[in-house]
Amino acid sequence: MTTIPHALKLEVVTPQREVISETVSEVQVPGAEGYLGILPGHAPLLTELGIGELSFHKGGERRLATVMHGFAEVLPDRVIVLADVAERSEEIDAERARAAQERAEKRLSGHDPETDWDRAAAALKRALIRMQVAAKSGAGAAEENRGTAP
Repeated sequence: MTTIPHALKLEVVTPQREVISETVSEVQVPGAEGYLGILPGHAPLLTELGIGELSFHKGGERRLATVMHGFAEVLPDRVIVLADVAERSEEIDAERARAAQERAEKRLSGHDPETDWDRAAAALKRALIRMQVAAKSGAGAAEENRGTAP
């Protein structure tokens, strides 16, 4: 008889570093075709990732990160995310993301025939997901309030 594990080992790595290595109770990853919810005991699968918010629950607390392209391997007791780019919510520089959004929107609204529309749209999507994750985690508010205290 097979026993179902009660937790998952979540590992998120990029070519540059290990971003997350935690034991968690639940994971949600941005697949290329939509979000996947993963609980302990999930059937094994391999999926391509898109650009989006990775969330996980640890000790009753929801934590967030961004994931941008790559692959995820899901096993009954482990989720391994190999991402091109990933960052924990607390690592996001909301002001830098806001500036990237403005640059991308400017490129997309311009009439320059040399504009790489796909690249500009991808840059906008990356900036928006960073800002979304920062706002949900409170990092965006912390960036906005920095230096404004009396």
